[in-house]
Amino acid sequence: MSDLPYLASIHHDGSWRYVRTAAGRDPRLGDEVTIRLRIGLDAPIERVLLRTCPDGEQQLTEMLPSEDRACRWWQITLRLTMPVTGYRFLILANDGAWWYNGAGPQRHCPTDAEDFRLLADTAAPTWVRASVFYQIFPDRFADGDPSNNVRDGEWAYRDFRSSARGWGQPPTTGCQAMLEFYGGDLQGIAQKLDYLSGLGVNALYLNPIFTAYTNHRYDVVDYGNVDPHLGGNAALAELRTRLAERDMRYILDIVPNHCGFLHPWFLAAQADPAVPAAEFFTFRQHTDDFEAWLGVKSLPKLNYRSARLRETIYAGPDAVFRRWLRPPHAADGWRIDVANMLGRQGADQLGTEVAQGIRRAVKEENSEAYLLGEHFFDASAQLQGDCWDAAMNYAGFSQPVWYWLSRFGVNQHGEPRSVTSDAAWPTAALADTWQAYRAAIPWQIARQQFNLLGSHDTRRILATVGGDAARNRLAAGLLFTYVGVPCVYYGDEIGLGGADEAATRLCMTWDAAAWDAELRAFYRKLIHLRRTSPALIEGGFQILAIEEDTLAYLRDTDEERIIVVANRGPAARPAGPLPVAHGAIADGTEFTELFSGRRARVEGGCLPLPEVAAGVALWRASGQRTHSGSA
Repeated sequence: MSDLPYLASIHHDGSWRYVRTAAGRDPRLGDEVTIRLRIGLDAPIERVLLRTCPDGEQQLTEMLPSEDRACRWWQITLRLTMPVTGYRFLILANDGAWWYNGAGPQRHCPTDAEDFRLLADTAAPTWVRASVFYQIFPDRFADGDPSNNVRDGEWAYRDFRSSARGWGQPPTTGCQAMLEFYGGDLQGIAQKLDYLSGLGVNALYLNPIFTAYTNHRYDVVDYGNVDPHLGGNAALAELRTRLAERDMRYILDIVPNHCGFLHPWFLAAQADPAVPAAEFFTFRQHTDDFEAWLGVKSLPKLNYRSARLRETIYAGPDAVFRRWLRPPHAADGWRIDVANMLGRQGADQLGTEVAQGIRRAVKEENSEAYLLGEHFFDASAQLQGDCWDAAMNYAGFSQPVWYWLSRFGVNQHGEPRSVTSDAAWPTAALADTWQAYRAAIPWQIARQQFNLLGSHDTRRILATVGGDAARNRLAAGLLFTYVGVPCVYYGDEIGLGGADEAATRLCMTWDAAAWDAELRAFYRKLIHLRRTSPALIEGGFQILAIEEDTLAYLRDTDEERIIVVANRGPAARPAGPLPVAHGAIADGTEFTELFSGRRARVEGGCLPLPEVAAGVALWRASGQRTHSGSA
């Protein structure tokens, strides 16, 4: 396709410029939707047809063209009669026929797998789109009430005893690290809300807070109560009140796949195989041979063949998933731990059925609740509008960014633990991976995907890039400008831990003298931009240029266009033209770089860029509106 440059001007995504409802809202069954395809003025296009499959039968419908200064728009109005409408375009050019779907233009006849998809009547959490999340590991963020801290030797767990550590002391390694507590609690989070609102974030993702024996609390022993060492239920209700005063949201982390081996359900099932809770687990041989998460005996796996378990966890009127969405705690959603494994156990592959059941329950309680699944791999099968609202976008965003800025590597729990390559990962591989994962899901889902640079389960991004300040800033620039919802892992904004590989769960530093003040200011600017920019909140996405070490892409709405130029270095990109005509950007359009204030005007279809140092540059078209405040 390289010898056919007009193909680069063909563009469609699910954003508002390309898919519009007459009512100006997310589509519903029966709505008329205008679908638009954008093609360059000089492209030798003769006809464009929309290909759909109403009730399974192929239908081709002619689209009508119109022109503006920089492109030709092909348009059609379609009435939605199905919950999911798949479509692609058949383009007839003077060099023959092309199909265009989520994977781009292609000669071969594609399957429906990468068709664009439009959802009707999906309960999407609209507040998420203008949100910037901040992930907190509660024990390590702030100690608001020392009186509830864990004491040395307070309990024994798997041959280890709990230990109290001084704030900021480095964690140890191995199993004992799970039993080290620093005193962080919900009161501490509430006391630091001014810091968080000052940073600009408006939503929190809290790692597990229910009663457990480890500091990560994925070994839950009581789904019905907040751990007293975190302040208990009252502290969560107070945090909810304080968040509401600042117009901030929060989601909780839940572990429906397994529980702790000291959970009363499991202890009862071990003691007596006839008790009702025994059906919550899978015993191969009573009492010590049972199904566990990845074979870890302290985390017995829950068995969703049990109707009683489903009622308890999500389906019943007072189920766990429902209860915490109600006042006084009123969580705004859930993060589902190991969503890729939930309800899956050998011959019993109940994952989709369980996910759909959870979605029904959660959306009945609050249609605006955000339902987020943890998934390190391809989650697209459960991102079609009937399961999760989004996944933690490791595979579709985080991992390709890590590979591009560091090195390629695949990890697993078994041997070999890690498979790596030291060869530089191509920029084209980054762009292609992003596109593949967007193409696999509806745009309505893509725009609410949970993007992150690191978490409690990974290295911090500064460690990933080996302490390289320019690549660290570049990664943040990608996070806040890519399609989806950004999340900051606590402390990344101040350079917490530096390049230390073991810095993942360090205590937050509250001594401002120890912060990277320039990095924090950079994050604040990016967060403000992400929360006020129409292009970043609702805009489309188009790759403009792929070079050896540089990627440029466009985020656009009718109101605003932002061009992101990311250079991984080590050398600067020399001053020179950036082709933009294929992004329907007319000559004479003036752009301003948001960090330096430099200006450039499009000439001859190109934006004449000055030298771009390693890092990220953001160019916004001048004289265009932004929202007056955060949405």
